Amino acid sequence: MIRSMTAYANGERATRWGTLACELRSVNHRFLEVGVRLPEELRALEPHLRERVASRCSRGKIDLVMRLRAPEVTGALVVNDALLGQLGELATRLSSGFPSLQVSFTELLQMPGVMQGEAVDAAALHAEALALLDTALDGFVAAREREGDKLATAIQERVDSIERIAAEVTTLIPLIREGQRTKLAARLADLPHPVDPGRAEQELVMWLQKLDVDEELDRLGSHIAEIRRVFKQREPVGRRLDFLLQEFNREANTLGSKSVDSRTSNAAVELKVLIDQIREQVQNIE
Repeated sequence: MIRSMTAYANGERATRWGTLACELRSVNHRFLEVGVRLPEELRALEPHLRERVASRCSRGKIDLVMRLRAPEVTGALVVNDALLGQLGELATRLSSGFPSLQVSFTELLQMPGVMQGEAVDAAALHAEALALLDTALDGFVAAREREGDKLATAIQERVDSIERIAAEVTTLIPLIREGQRTKLAARLADLPHPVDPGRAEQELVMWLQKLDVDEELDRLGSHIAEIRRVFKQREPVGRRLDFLLQEFNREANTLGSKSVDSRTSNAAVELKVLIDQIREQVQNIE
């Protein structure tokens, strides 16, 4: 299964203590890096959230953001009368020393602890947050897989082109060898002094062996079969594909360096262009 490292997902979940919101977004990265931003009520949950993300994703720079939006007040207001009274007495007592100090009633109500609401059940809220993350991760992974399908299609098209070029080169090699043999024979015939036929044949065979690319073409075929096999695996394959592309590039470079014909030289260039295009796509794969 091919998955992209670029994706986005979000979700919300209503709780007794407000609405939880979760966002997940990721970009390419060589390894897995998870950044987390949480409200104070969920700080203790951070290690568990990181573990949940790591259990579903293996690569990418992932940002996880959770927010807790306070619920709208629908019932009667509850005031901490004792605390409010203490704050009022304190303001009165200090007023003589600070004549310019003025504290309004609404400002007193905004002091921490004056307005009382339902106490947060940390365990229950954490359970809600984990459930929300699981739902968001489902969408996040699905988004990665959808984008991965597009990447896989683009890569497979280029692999097909590489296979086609390799097949064309395979059919050209015997013709190129025969052409080189004929060309060398014509040059030997033009020499003013005769050349020993046995020695000439030996030199020709050695020269053609140096230009032999059968082994490179065989390995290229093996790499093509391997990349198609890798595409069918369920686990992340980005690193494996990156390694295979290094092997692809090595064969293309050798084919170009051994070429004595414009057709195989052009084929080597086309192969390198296709390999570079695949490499660009592979950089996005988990």
